[in-house]
Amino acid sequence: MKATPAMAPPKTTGALTRAILWMTLALLSFSAIAIAGREASRSLSTTELILWRSVIGIVVLAAIYRIQDGSLAGARSTVMPVHVVRSVIHYSAQYAWLYALTLIPLAELFALEFTAPLWVALIAPLALGEKLTPWRMAAAGIGFLGAVLVAEPGLLTGSLQMSVSAGTLFAAYSALGFASSMMITKRLTRTDPAMRILFWMQVLQALIAVLVLAFAWLRKGQWPLAPFATTPASAWAWVVLLGIAGLGAHFGLTRAFGLADAIIVAPMDFLRLPLIAAVGAFVYHETLAPSVAIGAAVVVLGNFINVWAERRARTKPSA
Repeated sequence: MKATPAMAPPKTTGALTRAILWMTLALLSFSAIAIAGREASRSLSTTELILWRSVIGIVVLAAIYRIQDGSLAGARSTVMPVHVVRSVIHYSAQYAWLYALTLIPLAELFALEFTAPLWVALIAPLALGEKLTPWRMAAAGIGFLGAVLVAEPGLLTGSLQMSVSAGTLFAAYSALGFASSMMITKRLTRTDPAMRILFWMQVLQALIAVLVLAFAWLRKGQWPLAPFATTPASAWAWVVLLGIAGLGAHFGLTRAFGLADAIIVAPMDFLRLPLIAAVGAFVYHETLAPSVAIGAAVVVLGNFINVWAERRARTKPSA
């Protein structure tokens, strides 16, 4: 599978309409991931969810390779150690995200997840040699403030207790892990196309999940993988939805960014916050705490500043 050369995104109205449609698919898919993950976790462990989600991804992507190329030759990579490092980090971040999904409200989880791009802005200069600009520092600082407001509501009322729940800690770690995974992905795009990166992520995460389950088996003396016979059919239906929605979310985002500028697509991605808050309210009867709403707005503001500054820097005429 050959990587196509990068091209400037079209500026036509038709391209913008298609970008909006792809982003709609991504937004709906992210909401489906949250619902499917929470429902499936009632019957399956977090490790099992990652395993079966990865297996579904492998089957779908392998089928696409077979249809397009007639074989899996396009999945071969010369930088497998980098894929392994990325998959280990992404596995731990995904595990933390799915575990936090069962502990805290959806709006709080998504608000903390949105700090990932701001972590990238801070860590990229060290990991990728990119420039740390004042705007990036300001955006990261504002985003961090928003994350603190989400994690510690007492900041708004003056009744600080400095008690952060386990779910909040897992969600915060998942954001940092996703940020690290993003930076490694950027390095991988220098040698591998997006589909190859996604394929090996699914394969390696499935292997990691099997190793984790095997270790639990040796430690407890009992195979921890839930058997098909005793697991409700509804749980497997949620797992299938989780796997398909995961691929749909990533594919929708990729297609949208390919059709329109980031300055247009990124603000649409922020709609995930009010959308998931509505899902939490109507599906799970979760109340939106004022601290989460204000903190989420501050996180979104930090992301807006980051996107605006990057756009401004790229369009600024050179001397």
